[in-house]
Order: sequence, then structure tokens, then C-alpha cells
Amino acid sequence: MTSAAYDDNNIFAKILRGEIPSHRVYEDDQTVVFMDVMPQAPGHVLVVPKAASRNILDADPASLSHTITVVQKVANAVKEAFDADGVFIAQFNEPSAGQTVFHLHFHVIPRHEGVALKPHSGKMEDGAVLAANADKIRAELA
Repeated sequence: MTSAAYDDNNIFAKILRGEIPSHRVYEDDQTVVFMDVMPQAPGHVLVVPKAASRNILDADPASLSHTITVVQKVANAVKEAFDADGVFIAQFNEPSAGQTVFHLHFHVIPRHEGVALKPHSGKMEDGAVLAANADKIRAELA
């Protein structure tokens, strides 16, 4: 079974190229981490490899290995920055699994006992809130 080709005009590819602004939290030679503009909880970030792939099914194993290391690093920072009880890591592959942006990415979401996740409603968070949350995570990564 073949999957669709990678589309380099997806929103994350545009963010990686700087064509769409983002609140970046972390960047290295292979990955970028930025705030989700429709967070399901305060501190919700996306870890995105720079290498082009639709999802985990077609990702280069070396890129995937580095990306998951960054996911772990960021998960620890997010947990500390938001005094969270836990961290939810989510990753979707193809439409039937809930994938809506076809560039590999991991959601890292701090969780607090008894607090439900907000739905991915389509309502964008205020930029000042995202910037402040990004600052909190960057401080933990420093």
C-alpha cells in the first residue's frame, strides 16, 4: 500500500521555512518546537522534524530517532514549566487516525489531574498567551 506524496506546502513546512509566524520554543539542526496555536492545554507544543515526511510511516529512522529524543527533552521541560502531573504525547498517522497536517509532528501536552483537555476547536489562542507560555518552556530548557 502506498501513501500519498509529501506536500511541501503544508502549514508546518511553511512554518519551518518562516513563511508563517510561530512561537518557537526550541530549535536545533534537525527539529523545531513551537506552540500549538489551538492548544488543548496551556503549554501544548508541537515537535516537528525539519526533514520532509508525511508521518511516522515514511519518516527517515535517523530523523525519527533524533526527533523522539527532542520530544523527551521538551516533555520534561513542559512538565516542569507548567507544574503538570503528567505529559500527554500524541502522534497521528493518516486521516483515519486523526492526522490533519501531513508533516510528521508530535503533540506534547502538559496534563493536570482532573482537568480535561480542551477540544481542538479551531479557535486560536491569544498571541501574548502563547508567547508567555513559550517563555516559560524556554526557561526550563535553558
